[in-house]
Amino acid sequence: MMSDYCWFEGIPLPAIGVSKEIVEDIRNKFVVKEDDLIILTYPKSGTNWLVEIVSLIQTKGDPKWIQSVPIWDRSPWLETNRGYPFLIHKEGPRLITSHLPIHIFPKSLFSSKAKAIYLIRNPRDILISGYFFWGKTNLVKNPESLGTYFEWFFKGNVPFGSWFEHIRGWLSMRKWDNFLVLYYEDMQKDVKGTIKKICDFLGKKLEPDELDLVLKYSSFQAMKENKMSNFSIIDKNVITNGLNLLRKGTTGDWKNHFTVAQAEVFDKVFQEKMAGFPPGMFPWE
Repeated sequence: MMSDYCWFEGIPLPAIGVSKEIVEDIRNKFVVKEDDLIILTYPKSGTNWLVEIVSLIQTKGDPKWIQSVPIWDRSPWLETNRGYPFLIHKEGPRLITSHLPIHIFPKSLFSSKAKAIYLIRNPRDILISGYFFWGKTNLVKNPESLGTYFEWFFKGNVPFGSWFEHIRGWLSMRKWDNFLVLYYEDMQKDVKGTIKKICDFLGKKLEPDELDLVLKYSSFQAMKENKMSNFSIIDKNVITNGLNLLRKGTTGDWKNHFTVAQAEVFDKVFQEKMAGFPPGMFPWE
């Protein structure tokens, strides 16, 4: 697998669109500004849904921006060869997206007052979503079977490394005032409540009709139909068998794919690797 990724300090990164030199520069030279808002996630956690919501909060529900500017230009991916130079030259306030684990994120964040939102999703659903997604791209090696991808996931031989290490790393910041932790499962249950929570964190106020517009235009169906958000206009060289970025947008799909044995193994590994966190911290427990 070593040749199928861009490896950086033991972390496998997509082979296309990312380079070691850029990631090294990002960590040591990128300056996080006070008015930046950073969206942090492990892949397949609902990243683009959160970007869409935040974009709409910023425009008070007006969909013109999300319907005219691609999502990767509204909130560029910091670690990409396209996003990094774009962000360097972009005037603030900047909306930034990243999947980077904490130890290779720009050091300037940790002495900054910039706000960051970290979105977490049940790793079982992430595993299934990742299996169906990555295999249809040219970004990584095709796992060919769920059983193979299951093993890769536990070893951290998937894009951006181990879910467990990613979560443990970023959750070390969960008590910082400028760091908000959200859960995908809570968003699914109460989108309106999540939008209000984000607004409170950002110091934004939405009128009831504006809140309704944010809800309307960030819905799964609206995003699926929005060419600026559904990745249908992305470079075809990145895609092989047709890419559906928005596959289901549900929780618990892992139950339709895991065997009983796989579910038991996952439970055991989860308990071992996430030991130390308070009971009930994760909404899927």
